Amino acid sequence: MAAKRELSGLMRRTLAMVMAGGQGMRLYPLTQRRAKPAVRFGGDYRMIDFTLSNCVNSSLRRIHILAQFAASSLNRHIRRGWIPMFCEELGEYVNLVPPQRIAADRFYAGTADAIYQNLFILQEERPSRVFLLSGDHAYKMDYARMLSFHEQCGAELTIACLKVPRQEATDLGVVAVDGMWRIVEFEEKPSQPRSLPDDPDHCLVNMGVYVWNTAMLVQCVCDDATSHTSHDFGRDILPRLVAKGVPVYAYNFADPKTGQPAYWRDIGTIDSYWQANMDLAEVTPELDLYDREWPIYTYKGQHPPAKTVHPELTSINQSLLSGGCIVSGATLAKSILSPGVYLHRGAEVTESILMDGVEVGRGARLHRVIADEGVTIPDGVQIGLDHEQDRKQFTVTDGGIVVVPQRAILQ
Repeated sequence: MAAKRELSGLMRRTLAMVMAGGQGMRLYPLTQRRAKPAVRFGGDYRMIDFTLSNCVNSSLRRIHILAQFAASSLNRHIRRGWIPMFCEELGEYVNLVPPQRIAADRFYAGTADAIYQNLFILQEERPSRVFLLSGDHAYKMDYARMLSFHEQCGAELTIACLKVPRQEATDLGVVAVDGMWRIVEFEEKPSQPRSLPDDPDHCLVNMGVYVWNTAMLVQCVCDDATSHTSHDFGRDILPRLVAKGVPVYAYNFADPKTGQPAYWRDIGTIDSYWQANMDLAEVTPELDLYDREWPIYTYKGQHPPAKTVHPELTSINQSLLSGGCIVSGATLAKSILSPGVYLHRGAEVTESILMDGVEVGRGARLHRVIADEGVTIPDGVQIGLDHEQDRKQFTVTDGGIVVVPQRAILQ
């Protein structure tokens, strides 16, 4: 009981800084007018909701969100859905931090530079530990468990790590650990990832979830600021720390019941974004949005219930419908509908993601399509069935996903 109280007190003295400033070019055109963490996910949610829900569910309630590009929609979402959940009188808050630009020639040059340019936050608040988190990952994690591990190891830095297939590790930081889970090697995005000693088909990778002792974090970003580097944690700071012998540990992110790797997705591309949404439509999804013990919070707005009419013509299977949606004599299969979507009679939507306010006309057909907010699909239009024709007007990914951007004019 005393240990639990001590951990609870440490969580109250710990600060979270959420990186939400990346330009998200690999998710373009979904990020043309909004920050990546503000992109819709799972119909009702925004991508940043998963990280912020982890914070709230872990009793980590002092949060700064470091924004940079196209932050207006993110700002609106945080103001409406998240700020009312915190009580400043109790020392709780979520704070959206605009770019400081203390360097006259740039905004944030990298993740480490983002922290360096906001060191005044740490100087003012003096937290004992700092969580550095990403605002564009989908997962559920108890950060208190990770902090407990960090303290038990006597670490200066603890990195949440996950076992993944070797072929998927080339775009991530790959770590090697000893028998006590101390990191002995760190390599960022290797072309030939180092596999686990007892499992040649898998690697241990960096999830981009960190807990730092504050003094070490400040020292690292200050040293990096005066060096000729890319000012990035993964490329520059982490390999250097490990090489110096600083106690850096890996926290194994696994299901506490099964010991198997837990669900985590870095949603960096259109194809991975589409697939992660499709995963939610499975009969038993790995990421359970209906878990009452670990709710995912968001701002849902004032929408009437979803509605279906013309039952003799309507078919809905394995799909997520948000508030305000109307399916009127249409066919919907394995798709995600955000608030206010309207499917007219005879429309057919399969394996697609439709954002807020999308309207699909009579007899229109969409297959493996992402339609951004406010798009109107005219009667009879077909998208996703002829990629050669689609490429004349839309983005078509290597995986065959067609993206219809905001303000697209369709005929």
